[in-house]
Amino acid sequence: MRTSTLNIKRCKDFSNVPASILHPLRMPYRDFHYRWEYELQSSPEQLWPFVADINRFNRDAGVPALQPAEGKRQRLPNARRHLRFSFLGVPVEWEEQPFEWVKPSRFGVVRKYSKGPIAELKVLAELSPLGDGGSKLIYQIWATPKSLLGFLLIPLQVGYASQRKFASAFESYDKRALADTLMPSEHSIPELSFAVRGRLDALRQKLLVDGAVPRVVEKLIDLIERADDFSLARIRPYALADRWIEPRRAVLTACLLGTRLGLLDMQWDLLCPLCRGPQESETALSDINSKVHCETCRIDFTVNFDRFVEITFKPNASVRRAEVSDYCMGSPQRTPHVVVQQLLAPHTSRNLVLPLEEGSYRLRALELPGEQLVTVSADGAEIATARISDRVSGEELQLAPRTTLQLENESDAEHLFILERVQWSDQAATAAEVTALQIFRDLFSSEALRPGEQISVGTLTVLFTDLRHSTQLYREIGDATAFGRVLNHFDVLKKAISEADGALVKTIGDAVMGVFRDSASALDAVLKAQRILAAPPEGTAPLTLKAGMHTGPCIAVTLNDRLDYFGSTVNMAARLEGLSTGNDVIISRSVYDDPDVRELINSADTNLQAVPFEIVLKGFDDERFDCGAWEGELPPRPRFPELVWWLIKVSSTTTR
Repeated sequence: MRTSTLNIKRCKDFSNVPASILHPLRMPYRDFHYRWEYELQSSPEQLWPFVADINRFNRDAGVPALQPAEGKRQRLPNARRHLRFSFLGVPVEWEEQPFEWVKPSRFGVVRKYSKGPIAELKVLAELSPLGDGGSKLIYQIWATPKSLLGFLLIPLQVGYASQRKFASAFESYDKRALADTLMPSEHSIPELSFAVRGRLDALRQKLLVDGAVPRVVEKLIDLIERADDFSLARIRPYALADRWIEPRRAVLTACLLGTRLGLLDMQWDLLCPLCRGPQESETALSDINSKVHCETCRIDFTVNFDRFVEITFKPNASVRRAEVSDYCMGSPQRTPHVVVQQLLAPHTSRNLVLPLEEGSYRLRALELPGEQLVTVSADGAEIATARISDRVSGEELQLAPRTTLQLENESDAEHLFILERVQWSDQAATAAEVTALQIFRDLFSSEALRPGEQISVGTLTVLFTDLRHSTQLYREIGDATAFGRVLNHFDVLKKAISEADGALVKTIGDAVMGVFRDSASALDAVLKAQRILAAPPEGTAPLTLKAGMHTGPCIAVTLNDRLDYFGSTVNMAARLEGLSTGNDVIISRSVYDDPDVRELINSADTNLQAVPFEIVLKGFDDERFDCGAWEGELPPRPRFPELVWWLIKVSSTTTR
């Protein structure tokens, strides 16, 4: 790491400070201005997640934990907050304006104090690249004392004490950014007792016995031993897997097994669709209420398992308590999908030079309806303007990765502009995905929604199977022997479904219902099970498995004290299974439309063929199912897809 340079100044000259950060100051005491400069080895993009995490930085800098100010519950416009803490026994309260930032270049905030020795505090941090890949960080603070106590405390607390703490924090962040690690600096490693370390060793062995991947187990135990509370309070398994360069399913499995053994606690975070922050966290699915309110975005929303419910973990209290306090409630890293946030006064404009990644974005204002779509690509405009009045609207903006965007507030009110990535992070292990995994249903069979609650799980592929001529089997080989064969066939199906990242939801007589997030995996699983059952050990009669599959939206419910699914997608899949004659799979057009399904069918290794056909299904009398016996691709989609369905019979050419 380079030697950091430090430059501290006190001045009254604010001519070079951006207007969005400062306004004229007129106080009886001298204003203080401190400026620190650091040359760091990490790039701005690497440093941003650490430097812009003000919650962590304030803790590392010794700022007391804060909370909402008592008796001030009225709503403030544009995400302002009334906050308070106690410093040296002195109560301090302030109104905090929303953070403003351009990722990964700069951020700033203004605090106006109603109680305490300070009248106003402003912070501005700027990151710029150096020629050899490093960064220059300029961190500035402007402080206006309200009283003699403030005039004496500011140089002591900010000018002297903060200098050392800031330097130590940024040095630590630089090392961690280069190493891409969650681990704190050496002096922050928590001390675990001998008994706790013994328990961790025992749990490590149990995880290995239960089948967790050894590398993942070692990394997970190391994380619990060495990471700070902020990193442990909300463990996201897929984010960890990407950081560790390990398979996501292996890390999720280790976390689920660890929860069952008492190493971790599981929690379900309910995410706001706008700020994407957890508004509530529940320890069980039965505690989830589908109606949630986000105070920051001031919206009510209905949760769904497909996007708004994420499974996260934290250490069990018997191993380590990860207790986190709030040191900042509005830092940029709380909403990492927001790349730009700017507060504009009425009838003002601002030019921003934006470094953007290619992709889809949307521009919105916090308290206005509407949005404007933004696409960033190499052939986009290098200069553009976005305007708002009484709503956010306009033609889609096509921007270059490096562009100058002028924001114009043409309304009579102040507004907070927000530019955010549209795509949700695929690092979220959603409830829809987790509850459709066999290992989750095996380990947490009692996890279910509260009675009467219905929550959308998005799109699932639903599979129904049944044994052909099972009644005849019972007559031919006897009830006991036949029952054993049926149980064995359940084991074969469960194993095939589990290996394809699906879940066996329930058995109904000789029938099975399974769900998958991926259609191709579902088809491959049932074909594999059919092959195994059709070629049993010598001396055992083969079993013929009928199967039907359909893909579409599903609703999660609780039936018979277990998590189950219902809806037209489930009903359709059940009907399709009845059309199967065995050693084939009847799939709907929605399944066949999946490119991976077509690739699987057309692969020379699978030796499969797809034959369309038509039939009227019981319960779907008002819908037509057209077919034909043609070569090559299926005919184009019908004009009215809600009335016309295409059904396809998939089977092996060697069994016909």
